[in-house]
Amino acid sequence: MEVPGSLPTAADVEAAARRLAGVALHTPLLTSAALDAMTGGRVFLKAETLQHTGSFKFRGAYNRLSAIPPGERKGGVVAFSSGNHAQGVAAAARLLGMPCVIVMPHDAPRAKRERTAAFGAELVFYDRARDDREAIAGEIAARRGAVLVPPYDDALIIAGQGTAGLEIVDDLKAMGLVPDVVVVTASGGGLTAGIALAIHARVPTVKLYTAEPLGFDDHARSFRSGQREQNAELSGTICDSLMARMPGKLTFAINRSLVGAGVVASDDEVAAAVAFAFSELKLVVEPGGAVALAALMTGKVDVTGKIAVAVLSGGNVDPELFSRLVA
Repeated sequence: MEVPGSLPTAADVEAAARRLAGVALHTPLLTSAALDAMTGGRVFLKAETLQHTGSFKFRGAYNRLSAIPPGERKGGVVAFSSGNHAQGVAAAARLLGMPCVIVMPHDAPRAKRERTAAFGAELVFYDRARDDREAIAGEIAARRGAVLVPPYDDALIIAGQGTAGLEIVDDLKAMGLVPDVVVVTASGGGLTAGIALAIHARVPTVKLYTAEPLGFDDHARSFRSGQREQNAELSGTICDSLMARMPGKLTFAINRSLVGAGVVASDDEVAAAVAFAFSELKLVVEPGGAVALAALMTGKVDVTGKIAVAVLSGGNVDPELFSRLVA
């Protein structure tokens, strides 16, 4: 596979952490005695559900937007997203005083649509099955003189997401611990790539895994084949935030060497993880944010006797769906 240029480095993640200091929240590592007993390991959950906008996406969005020179901000930004990247970009744009247009699928969860609009973004809807969201966003950006902000295949986006990995290592170090295993939910792979860069630079022995919904396991299949594989379907899982068609070019160039293994959870297993997070930790976790937890709860990744971290990547879920999952 051809390796694209402009890959971010661990130094870029460190630079992103300085840019995000005092802006992004340093989210906590949470524990559960019940989860430890269930898995046989010592498990920590990185609660990015508590980040600004309810997901890790704010980190990469703010890092990307704040790097735009002030003289080039007048045209604003355009992004395409089913919801979490949309909210991250919209919130960052508002903080930086930039106009923002978000191209969203018309079937994105209502809560994500409403919250994105509440941050001041203009919404443009498209059909997942018929329309090309990147083409729509590109046309808008060209017409308005705006900067196109991709959801994951961008060095600054990846570096910003990686700051969550720095916090994981720092917080464990403060307890006298180092991670043996880190499991990260994956869609386009930006969060995984950023965390992999950050953690591998400090803990080279760590083993990282992607966690994906059943039927949307493009990373797991790509790791096995050594090239980017495409999902057959565009929709069909409760994990609406994890339906990217295939791994990104930049993200896979990083993840195929630093991660290299992926696990899969069914919708039923994810639903059980959402319910567990609510009942045991009193956290609202969206299905796409709970896949890494589901993978640990079902033993897809063996963490017996190990220090393990699962990233809870987002908490933006429709109330109606959430009530069904936790009932």
